[in-house]
Amino acid sequence: MEQPVIRKIIHIDMDAFYASVEQRDNPALRQKPVAVGGSRQRGVVAAASYEARQFGVRSAMASSVALRKCPDLIFVKPRFDVYKAVSSEIRAIFAEYTPLIEPLSLDEAYLDVTDNLKNMPSATQIAEEIRAKILEKTQLTASAGISYNKFLAKLASDYRKPNGQYVIKPSQGLAFVETLTVGQFHGIGRVTAARLNQLGIFTGWDLRQQSEAFLKQHFGKAGSYYYTIARAIDNRPVTPDRLRKSIGSETTFDRDLTTEADLLAGLQPLLDSVWRLCERIQVVGRTVTLKVKFADFEQITRSRTTLRPVSQKTFLDRIGVELLTALFPLSKGVRLLGISLSNLDASDQPSSQQLVLPF
Repeated sequence: MEQPVIRKIIHIDMDAFYASVEQRDNPALRQKPVAVGGSRQRGVVAAASYEARQFGVRSAMASSVALRKCPDLIFVKPRFDVYKAVSSEIRAIFAEYTPLIEPLSLDEAYLDVTDNLKNMPSATQIAEEIRAKILEKTQLTASAGISYNKFLAKLASDYRKPNGQYVIKPSQGLAFVETLTVGQFHGIGRVTAARLNQLGIFTGWDLRQQSEAFLKQHFGKAGSYYYTIARAIDNRPVTPDRLRKSIGSETTFDRDLTTEADLLAGLQPLLDSVWRLCERIQVVGRTVTLKVKFADFEQITRSRTTLRPVSQKTFLDRIGVELLTALFPLSKGVRLLGISLSNLDASDQPSSQQLVLPF
């Protein structure tokens, strides 16, 4: 019988990407705590340099909190056009080795190098070459994880950060996973980790002791995923040019909004932004989700799924407005609004003409 092919997967993750680009381009920022994002009271940190991380500054942290942790923090406005250009340079390096590239964001991607364009037998050597070329081309460092599946490769890339790489061999996968806390698992966030802890599940070893039926009972379909990764199993392929799962836009307001008129005015640019992207990449979706964060940081979402795709701008607008107005009257102000479209599918021609579709 033929033995199954053991895949060779590399996960490349740029080190503090946005902040590192800013430090590269401005020598005055080097070796200093830098945050990319808004410095205003309502700003948010998009990325933090390693010097800032030593003070506990993290991405998605409120700027006011970051400044309390690091009073000398230097804020820099993001330059996404520059980050995209650098990301394209890095992607071109990946393409020298394999066409199987699955980008996760501007600063990280999976590569399947099982059969690679240079016929190199060692994925470890390929990762070393790629990291060296990235440094030479961009003057930026990258970390890499190498393993036989995506889950382990992702974990491995965090293991020697920054500017390092780590290999998890097939013989090591199970032992590596069982020592981790469940909060370290990619795909398990803080809320899910807390729920697992309440069930007495704290480590990968604890998770592996549970039956699939038990995990599905408590976590639905995700339970099957937790069951397999606890056994170091992940059969997901590296998928190039994958379809987006969702398209969204959100904004944090300079002041808390309380009136229906103000919030509807704040929602409209978000609806416009989502539709422009739908038209540009030629997709439609069936689920519209409204995200609301209140002044006390409580966050809620409201969604509606339609029988047919939301393929007209007026239809998207109508659903978004209905989701928002259903929340009134409000008992507290709103600091953030977001709108997203999911359950996406390709569309030959999204239209801006009105067509009323049944829910």
